[in-house]
Amino acid sequence: MHIETLSLITALQSLALAAMMWAGTRSRPGRAHTGLLLRAAALAVASLGWGALALQAWLSPAQMLLGGNAFNLIAQGMGVIALRMLLGEPLRWRLVVAIGVLGYLGVAWFGLIDPDYRSRVLWGSVAIIANILLQVQALVAGRSRARTVLLVTCTMSALLVIWRCGQLWLGSSVLGGLTEPSAINYFYILFAGMQPLFASVAFLLLYNEILQRELHLLARLDPLTGVNNRLALTEAAGRLMRGAARRGKPVGVLLLDADHFKGVNDRFGHAVGDKALRELVSNIRAKLRANDVIGRIGGEEFVVLVPDTTLQDALALAERIRATVECTPLLVDGQTLQLTTSIGATVAALDEGDFAAVLRRADAALYAAKRAGRNQVVVSSGNGSGCESGAMLSA
Repeated sequence: MHIETLSLITALQSLALAAMMWAGTRSRPGRAHTGLLLRAAALAVASLGWGALALQAWLSPAQMLLGGNAFNLIAQGMGVIALRMLLGEPLRWRLVVAIGVLGYLGVAWFGLIDPDYRSRVLWGSVAIIANILLQVQALVAGRSRARTVLLVTCTMSALLVIWRCGQLWLGSSVLGGLTEPSAINYFYILFAGMQPLFASVAFLLLYNEILQRELHLLARLDPLTGVNNRLALTEAAGRLMRGAARRGKPVGVLLLDADHFKGVNDRFGHAVGDKALRELVSNIRAKLRANDVIGRIGGEEFVVLVPDTTLQDALALAERIRATVECTPLLVDGQTLQLTTSIGATVAALDEGDFAAVLRRADAALYAAKRAGRNQVVVSSGNGSGCESGAMLSA
């Protein structure tokens, strides 16, 4: 098989992979949409580079050298940025551009001004290795099957480039170019042409992993306020309660309810009410630690999980939240809203594994706070005696 034929097959393969990825961006938009679209564009540009090699009989040596290498270096840079974008890593686009420009200048210099094929290949290979290292640096930041496949693909690509340089610099003869019919060039083009296929499959696997994580996250978030929903809250409570048993430190549970919130919806409308809930969550979060967990279990009711805390500490946190809500008017769509909140507080015993039972105690304390006039904190000790007298804090 001729080198031109191998190059044409690789060009068509890259174009087909680009079309497949482009179709994927249309059918499954999401967080990774831009990265996948850029990867598709990179494959399309790479197909032009391979196409230049396939059409060498109709191009001048300068056109093939400058055009083919320009397309290939641009495609490599776009591929690096696409991967880093998909993984949420810093794009490093200035470095990518610098690598591409320096690589191209070196190839052009040793191709046209001071012709030296071995130096030209070495200069281009350094640019390829630099781009591969930028991809590897992004991939090693996490672990997954797709990342492993991409790491293997990057490693094989780097070894292929190093092998070709070694053959040129250590071999007994110097070839005239990639278009020369030789075993080295056949082998290089064959395996270099397979790399886009392996990399694209791994890229799509990585894209699918990211989508699955996003779906997992969305299934556990309250769409209105962005905090955990009941499912996520229950899962978090289970983890924290198991950890409490190991550490010997209990988990505090606060159940909060915005007082008379139905009146807000009735007077100002649900749109204003929804914004008010988001502002309320923001005020509550301002009083929480990084490892505290907040979730919405329905309507205007929220639960806060406070790991490694005592009953008195949970009570103090509840009071800080209550005071913050009372003293922070909410400005929503030109309307000033003054909210208050009632809070039931309790702790899960170290040997307690039933979160529903803990939540029932907090709910009983919340109900007691509402019966006492709202805008209060009531604590339940969790000893089976219900809400303790004297454990009520009012404004």
